[in-house]
Amino acid sequence: MGLLECCEGLFGTSNLYQVLGVEKEASEAEIRRGYYKVSLQVHPDRVPDNEQATEKFQVLGKVYAILSDKEQRSVYDEQGVVDEESDTLRQDRSWDEYWRLLFPKITVDDIKAFETKYKGSEEEAADVRKSYMDHKGNMDRIMVSVLCCTYEEEPRIWEIIEKAITAGELPAFDAFTNEPEKKKAARKRQANREKREAEKMTKDMGLVDDEDSLKALIQARQKSREQKMDSFLTDLEAKYCKKGGKGRAGKKGKK
Repeated sequence: MGLLECCEGLFGTSNLYQVLGVEKEASEAEIRRGYYKVSLQVHPDRVPDNEQATEKFQVLGKVYAILSDKEQRSVYDEQGVVDEESDTLRQDRSWDEYWRLLFPKITVDDIKAFETKYKGSEEEAADVRKSYMDHKGNMDRIMVSVLCCTYEEEPRIWEIIEKAITAGELPAFDAFTNEPEKKKAARKRQANREKREAEKMTKDMGLVDDEDSLKALIQARQKSREQKMDSFLTDLEAKYCKKGGKGRAGKKGKK
């Protein structure tokens, strides 16, 4: 089965851009970021002993390899085909190793420095506006998807959105403007519960500010927040990624 057929079967679309959750006009950085976010959900370290997750992970690696290669991406864009016999898609390639080469580890200092620079920036405001549009004003989803965002910062995030609505930059979604108080209360309870869990994890694990301890905390929190794939740490790590390699032309597969 060819790559496009695999995408259709596993992800419900043969459009490589849709598989990564990006637009056709996406930049190289946006494609890397999309690949990271989607592949992280099915990475072998996170979903061990799951055949379908492993297959999805391998297919995602191939999709990124195609779209990160200018020549092959151009062929796909123009003809709707992919090179099924190129080195890029060879069957014996280790997609786990490929992934690890693309996304190097980050340190606690990297995170703190980025957070300081990011908060209050135009980049943050743009991300908040995009999240608002993506989730149709659903604050539960917005608070999960925005980088560096904790419950304590909800009033600041709310203000960014409200100002954009007042300025005519965003539509006034009912889910935002008329959010029930019980939803806000539930979000607060969830935030407090997660805070207690994180504090307990820190105490139980004896965590300190080093790379190994950070990794341990991330793994523990993933058990209770498995669906939070747009979290600060995953998005930040994508910002530190490297570029992929190239393949060569060969047999084509139709879109």
